[in-house]
This record gives sequence, C-alpha cells and structure tokens, in this order.
Amino acid sequence: MPLENRLELPDETPMLRVVPLPSDVNQNGSVFGGWVMSQVDMAGGQTAMRRARGRVATISVDSFLFKSPLVIGDIVSFYADIVSTGKTSIKVAVSVYAERNPENPVVIKVTEALLTYVAIGLDGKKRALPPAD
Repeated sequence: MPLENRLELPDETPMLRVVPLPSDVNQNGSVFGGWVMSQVDMAGGQTAMRRARGRVATISVDSFLFKSPLVIGDIVSFYADIVSTGKTSIKVAVSVYAERNPENPVVIKVTEALLTYVAIGLDGKKRALPPAD
C-alpha cells in the first residue's frame, strides 16, 4: 500500500476495542455484518449514555456504510462522537477501524455509521436530556 494511502488510528481513545473470534465469521471467511452492527450500537450507546447520564434506547440507524470486510486477527477500534442533541435524543457518529498484518501493520477504515438514541427513564419512557456539562 502506498504511504500516501496509509491511515492511522484517530488521535483519541476508542469507545470500544475488540478482536473478532472464529465464531463471528460467515461462510465467506469475513466477519458477519450483524456482528459489526451490534458492536457499533454498543459503542454509540455508551457515548449516548454518558451524555444522557442514564439509560438510552436506540431509535434509528440513520446510515451504515461497510467500506471493507473485517477478518479474523483484526484488532477493531470503534470511535464514537456526538453529532447533535435534541430535547430527548442524541445523534452519534461511529467510525470503525481495523489494524491488521502485525508484521507490516496496516490500518483501514471499515465502517461508518450514524445512529440516534433517546434518553429513557427507569420506566422506559422518554425523558429530557440533562444540561450539557
């Protein structure tokens, strides 16, 4: 891969970092898209929970783009950032990167997603977001 096309991980702490297991692979040898989606939801949900200071529920997946497949051995990092907030809702962008080939390390962006969460109370009903810090 030419040097100008090489990526580096974002200069921030990932919300989640995992390594897919053989049980996460489909019949084609790449990681199930559903596995990636669930991890994205966990990373986005943790970010939304911090902002909401409590429980949240996923209300929509606004976009989800698979750019490259994941394979066994990839170290997968999920970065989540709040894009916007409403009275009860939080929109979170999640970017997913894979580190592979330890002998000659390469970083690739594998997925981008945009999800919306809503703050909920213990009764499961929507609640207003607390003021931002």
